Amino acid sequence: MTKKTGFFKRLKALELPHKQLFAIALCQRMLPNYQLFSEVCEFGDPKVLSTVLELLWQSQYDKKLKFNIDIHLQRLEDNTPDPANFTAYGVFPAMDAVVALSTLLNAIQDGIEEDITNISKLSSSTVANYIEAISDVALVDEALDDFIFAHEVMVEEKAIQNALLEIIEEAPQITPELVKGLRKEIIEAGVSNIGISMA
Repeated sequence: MTKKTGFFKRLKALELPHKQLFAIALCQRMLPNYQLFSEVCEFGDPKVLSTVLELLWQSQYDKKLKFNIDIHLQRLEDNTPDPANFTAYGVFPAMDAVVALSTLLNAIQDGIEEDITNISKLSSSTVANYIEAISDVALVDEALDDFIFAHEVMVEEKAIQNALLEIIEEAPQITPELVKGLRKEIIEAGVSNIGISMA
Protein backbone atom coordinates (compact mmCIF):
# COMPACT_ATOMS: atom_id res chain seq x y z
CA MET A 1 0.00 0.00 0.00
CA THR A 2 2.94 2.33 0.62
CA LYS A 3 3.67 2.50 -3.10
CA LYS A 4 0.08 3.56 -3.82
CA THR A 5 0.12 6.29 -1.15
CA GLY A 6 3.42 7.53 -2.55
CA PHE A 7 1.94 7.76 -6.02
CA PHE A 8 -1.00 9.96 -4.97
CA LYS A 9 1.17 12.15 -2.75
CA ARG A 10 3.41 12.77 -5.74
CA LEU A 11 0.43 13.41 -8.02
CA LYS A 12 -1.10 15.88 -5.56
CA ALA A 13 2.26 17.65 -5.19
CA LEU A 14 2.33 18.58 -8.90
CA GLU A 15 1.65 22.13 -10.02
CA LEU A 16 -1.84 22.68 -11.46
CA PRO A 17 -0.77 22.70 -15.16
CA HIS A 18 1.19 19.47 -14.59
CA LYS A 19 -1.86 17.84 -12.95
CA GLN A 20 -3.98 18.87 -15.91
CA LEU A 21 -1.51 17.41 -18.39
CA PHE A 22 -1.48 14.10 -16.49
CA ALA A 23 -5.31 13.97 -16.50
CA ILE A 24 -5.54 14.87 -20.21
CA ALA A 25 -3.15 12.04 -21.07
CA LEU A 26 -5.31 9.55 -19.13
CA CYS A 27 -8.49 10.81 -20.85
CA GLN A 28 -6.79 10.35 -24.23
CA ARG A 29 -6.03 6.73 -23.31
CA MET A 30 -9.72 6.14 -22.53
CA LEU A 31 -10.94 7.44 -25.91
CA PRO A 32 -10.75 4.08 -27.81
CA ASN A 33 -13.20 2.60 -25.26
CA TYR A 34 -15.80 5.13 -26.43
CA GLN A 35 -14.89 4.81 -30.10
CA LEU A 36 -15.39 1.04 -30.12
CA PHE A 37 -18.66 1.22 -28.18
CA SER A 38 -19.95 3.95 -30.50
CA GLU A 39 -19.10 1.88 -33.58
CA VAL A 40 -20.55 -1.40 -32.26
CA CYS A 41 -23.70 0.02 -30.64
CA GLU A 42 -24.22 2.90 -33.09
CA PHE A 43 -24.47 5.47 -30.35
CA GLY A 44 -22.90 8.87 -29.93
CA ASP A 45 -20.22 10.78 -31.79
CA PRO A 46 -16.60 10.06 -30.81
CA LYS A 47 -15.59 13.33 -32.55
CA VAL A 48 -17.22 15.23 -29.68
CA LEU A 49 -14.69 13.62 -27.30
CA SER A 50 -11.71 13.96 -29.63
CA THR A 51 -12.47 17.65 -30.21
CA VAL A 52 -12.48 18.30 -26.46
CA LEU A 53 -9.20 16.40 -26.14
CA GLU A 54 -7.60 18.41 -28.97
CA LEU A 55 -8.62 21.66 -27.27
CA LEU A 56 -7.35 20.47 -23.89
CA TRP A 57 -3.96 19.40 -25.28
CA GLN A 58 -3.60 22.69 -27.18
CA SER A 59 -4.64 24.79 -24.17
CA GLN A 60 -1.68 23.34 -22.26
CA TYR A 61 0.82 25.31 -24.32
CA ASP A 62 -1.31 27.91 -26.12
CA LYS A 63 -2.41 30.19 -23.31
CA LYS A 64 -4.32 32.45 -25.72
CA LEU A 65 -6.64 29.59 -26.66
CA LYS A 66 -10.13 30.16 -25.31
CA PHE A 67 -13.02 27.75 -25.65
CA ASN A 68 -16.49 27.64 -24.19
CA ILE A 69 -16.38 24.85 -21.59
CA ASP A 70 -20.17 24.92 -21.03
CA ILE A 71 -20.88 24.18 -24.70
CA HIS A 72 -18.50 21.21 -24.67
CA LEU A 73 -19.93 19.94 -21.38
CA GLN A 74 -23.40 19.97 -22.95
CA ARG A 75 -22.13 18.10 -26.02
CA LEU A 76 -20.48 15.51 -23.81
CA GLU A 77 -23.69 15.10 -21.83
CA ASP A 78 -25.66 14.59 -25.06
CA ASN A 79 -23.21 11.83 -26.02
CA THR A 80 -23.12 10.03 -22.67
CA PRO A 81 -24.58 6.52 -22.94
CA ASP A 82 -27.01 5.32 -20.27
CA PRO A 83 -26.11 1.75 -19.16
CA ALA A 84 -29.84 1.06 -18.67
CA ASN A 85 -30.30 1.29 -22.45
CA PHE A 86 -27.57 -1.16 -23.49
CA THR A 87 -26.81 -4.81 -22.84
CA ALA A 88 -23.19 -4.59 -24.07
CA TYR A 89 -20.54 -4.34 -21.33
CA GLY A 90 -18.76 -1.70 -23.43
CA VAL A 91 -21.26 0.92 -22.29
CA PHE A 92 -19.45 1.17 -18.94
CA PRO A 93 -15.91 2.00 -20.16
CA ALA A 94 -17.49 4.27 -22.81
CA MET A 95 -19.44 6.12 -20.12
CA ASP A 96 -16.29 6.38 -17.98
CA ALA A 97 -14.44 8.01 -20.91
CA VAL A 98 -17.11 10.74 -21.14
CA VAL A 99 -17.33 11.14 -17.36
CA ALA A 100 -13.53 11.55 -17.15
CA LEU A 101 -13.58 14.35 -19.75
CA SER A 102 -16.60 16.08 -18.17
CA THR A 103 -14.99 15.84 -14.72
CA LEU A 104 -11.79 17.35 -16.08
CA LEU A 105 -13.57 20.23 -17.82
CA ASN A 106 -15.61 21.01 -14.70
CA ALA A 107 -12.52 20.82 -12.52
CA ILE A 108 -10.57 23.19 -14.81
CA GLN A 109 -13.50 25.61 -14.89
CA ASP A 110 -13.94 25.59 -11.11
CA GLY A 111 -10.26 25.19 -10.21
CA ILE A 112 -10.86 21.99 -8.19
CA GLU A 113 -7.47 20.28 -8.17
CA GLU A 114 -8.68 17.19 -6.32
CA ASP A 115 -11.13 16.37 -9.12
CA ILE A 116 -8.28 16.61 -11.62
CA THR A 117 -6.18 14.07 -9.69
CA ASN A 118 -9.26 11.82 -9.31
CA ILE A 119 -9.12 11.11 -13.07
CA SER A 120 -6.31 8.72 -12.11
CA LYS A 121 -8.66 6.77 -9.84
CA LEU A 122 -11.42 6.83 -12.46
CA SER A 123 -9.12 5.30 -15.08
CA SER A 124 -8.01 2.60 -12.62
CA SER A 125 -11.60 1.85 -11.63
CA THR A 126 -12.52 1.35 -15.33
CA VAL A 127 -9.73 -1.22 -15.44
CA ALA A 128 -10.82 -2.88 -12.17
CA ASN A 129 -14.44 -3.18 -13.38
CA TYR A 130 -13.26 -4.59 -16.71
CA ILE A 131 -11.13 -7.24 -14.99
CA GLU A 132 -14.06 -8.22 -12.79
CA ALA A 133 -16.34 -8.44 -15.84
CA ILE A 134 -14.02 -10.69 -17.89
CA SER A 135 -12.82 -12.92 -15.04
CA ASP A 136 -14.79 -15.96 -13.99
CA VAL A 137 -13.71 -15.96 -10.35
CA ALA A 138 -15.82 -16.37 -7.23
CA LEU A 139 -13.88 -13.98 -5.02
CA VAL A 140 -15.01 -11.25 -2.66
CA ASP A 141 -13.55 -8.38 -0.65
CA GLU A 142 -9.76 -8.54 -0.14
CA ALA A 143 -9.30 -11.69 -2.22
CA LEU A 144 -11.03 -9.97 -5.16
CA ASP A 145 -8.96 -6.79 -4.66
CA ASP A 146 -5.75 -8.85 -4.62
CA PHE A 147 -6.79 -10.67 -7.78
CA ILE A 148 -7.59 -7.40 -9.58
CA PHE A 149 -4.35 -5.69 -8.52
CA ALA A 150 -2.27 -8.67 -9.66
CA HIS A 151 -4.03 -8.88 -13.05
CA GLU A 152 -1.83 -8.00 -16.04
CA VAL A 153 -4.22 -5.28 -17.28
CA MET A 154 -4.08 -3.51 -13.90
CA VAL A 155 -0.31 -4.00 -13.63
CA GLU A 156 0.00 -2.35 -17.06
CA GLU A 157 -2.33 0.51 -16.05
CA LYS A 158 -0.31 1.23 -12.89
CA ALA A 159 2.97 1.05 -14.82
CA ILE A 160 1.74 3.49 -17.48
CA GLN A 161 0.32 5.94 -14.91
CA ASN A 162 3.60 5.78 -13.01
CA ALA A 163 5.72 6.31 -16.14
CA LEU A 164 3.51 9.24 -17.12
CA LEU A 165 3.83 10.78 -13.68
CA GLU A 166 7.62 10.47 -13.81
CA ILE A 167 7.80 12.20 -17.21
CA ILE A 168 5.61 15.08 -15.98
CA GLU A 169 7.38 15.35 -12.60
CA GLU A 170 10.70 15.78 -14.35
CA ALA A 171 9.43 18.66 -16.51
CA PRO A 172 10.05 22.03 -14.81
CA GLN A 173 7.80 23.74 -17.39
CA ILE A 174 4.99 22.51 -19.62
CA THR A 175 6.46 23.08 -23.07
CA PRO A 176 4.80 22.60 -26.48
CA GLU A 177 7.39 19.86 -27.16
CA LEU A 178 6.43 17.95 -24.00
CA VAL A 179 2.68 18.22 -24.67
CA LYS A 180 2.91 17.33 -28.38
CA GLY A 181 5.32 14.48 -27.66
CA LEU A 182 3.05 12.93 -25.02
CA ARG A 183 -0.04 13.29 -27.18
CA LYS A 184 1.71 11.72 -30.19
CA GLU A 185 2.99 8.82 -28.10
CA ILE A 186 -0.45 7.99 -26.64
CA ILE A 187 -2.28 8.33 -29.96
CA GLU A 188 0.33 6.25 -31.81
CA ALA A 189 0.22 3.54 -29.11
CA GLY A 190 -3.50 3.47 -29.91
CA VAL A 191 -4.38 1.22 -26.97
CA SER A 192 -6.84 2.11 -24.24
CA ASN A 193 -6.48 1.47 -20.51
CA ILE A 194 -8.38 -1.83 -20.98
CA GLY A 195 -6.39 -2.90 -24.03
CA ILE A 196 -8.81 -1.78 -26.76
CA SER A 197 -7.21 -0.74 -30.02
CA MET A 198 -8.97 1.11 -32.82
CA ALA A 199 -6.02 0.93 -35.22
